[in-house]
Amino acid sequence: MSVRPNADVSLECLTTAGLAGSDVAAWDRSKPRTTGGFAEDRGIFVRYWHLAESLVARLPKKAQRRAAEQAAADTIKQQARAARVQFLKAHGERLYDSLTHERSEFLRLDELARAASVAVPGLVPTPEQLKVENGLPLREKEGVEIDQGLFLSAVLAGERSGNHICHAMLLPHRETRELLPKFVKSGVLDLETASVTRKNHSAVVTVHNPRYLNAEDETTINAMEICVDIALLDPTTSVGVLRGGLVDHSKYKDRRVFGAGINLTHLYEGRIPYLWYLRRDLGFVHKLYRGLARPDSLPDDVTGDTIEKPWIAAVEAFAIGGHCQLLLTMDYVIAERDAFMTLPARKEGIIPGMANMRLPRLTGDRIARQAIQSERRLACDSPEGRLICDEIVDPGTMDTAIDRVVEGLSSSGVISAAANRRAFRVAQEPLDMFRSYCAVYARDQAFCHFSPALIANLERHWIAQHRNF
Repeated sequence: MSVRPNADVSLECLTTAGLAGSDVAAWDRSKPRTTGGFAEDRGIFVRYWHLAESLVARLPKKAQRRAAEQAAADTIKQQARAARVQFLKAHGERLYDSLTHERSEFLRLDELARAASVAVPGLVPTPEQLKVENGLPLREKEGVEIDQGLFLSAVLAGERSGNHICHAMLLPHRETRELLPKFVKSGVLDLETASVTRKNHSAVVTVHNPRYLNAEDETTINAMEICVDIALLDPTTSVGVLRGGLVDHSKYKDRRVFGAGINLTHLYEGRIPYLWYLRRDLGFVHKLYRGLARPDSLPDDVTGDTIEKPWIAAVEAFAIGGHCQLLLTMDYVIAERDAFMTLPARKEGIIPGMANMRLPRLTGDRIARQAIQSERRLACDSPEGRLICDEIVDPGTMDTAIDRVVEGLSSSGVISAAANRRAFRVAQEPLDMFRSYCAVYARDQAFCHFSPALIANLERHWIAQHRNF
């Protein structure tokens, strides 16, 4: 996973793999050093990355490579990535300011990465390169999206740029403003994989992915964000409710399930891009926790002006992986007596979102490490489970419990509820803490997403058992 520059790395493996010695030598001679000038460095580094891409292109596609050819590709990519880190350390903030016109324009993560691919060719993959990758199973991908992780990690690590991109991702989704009037009028918005419905004082957001036990994937992420936006912006409700819809699986047929986390089938098939993780956790998950930002006000809790409501989660059947992560943003969690929670990060081979930062606050460090690193399952109706769940109810009584809790939370008023949520965040997770965590997460999750260990974990723990699912 290392991206440290290594001037002494042996390039003999490149010629062993069949690449011409003269081409390898020319690339090695072009190894860049930062000069301090953005424009000059841009030209030097772009040429180096272009030569690196040319060398990799002369090797067979990943699925057809022999061991020596894969070793050569890995060496080239590692050295090119080391140069990207070097360039971003010197010019990351300057580049961000240029792309956002001195932070006067808000760009979402995918828009920012796309703009960077044009401004500094080779720094991050182009839309054309991503299109090629998106059509491949995960095991056959070159991993060009790792470079997006390095770029966004540098952006998030910078205080000014990091706060600004967090601000951008907390603004309402571009489709929200168009759909909000329809919801205000009818009280219902159905986006197929997620919906929001007004009920008394609450806006109920429900995920609908019945074939996959309400798992999250590319088909759900935009719908969930828009529905969370609508719930927060609806002027006639004071509480948000998060719930899973009915599912198709034979074991849970016609039963509500809170959710099975990330769609591991889609992950294995290469249908979940790397940016999905950041769009999710800096998008709707962060909005559940911090509320919506306003364009003219940084959402830093101390001086910011967020639009937020208390949230209730209704855990029916189970909350696995990403859905367990959602519980860590809630103000009140109601769970069925037989429900359970897991964070199977070790089996999945990825970082469970913000759970490493948030879970220890609820359960303590040891239980959090056991859940994340050793797959400890937490029954909701257990001493450990009750550190996350506020109330345990019998199956079939969830609707009544939700109505009662909504009434209790709404009676105190939106202003009081928002003020108390904000007061907890000031002490527990200020924006700067979130931003710093995300800078590490953006880099490390990129490497995890393309790790051979992830493929092996999926095949060992999931795919073989669910081929007909």
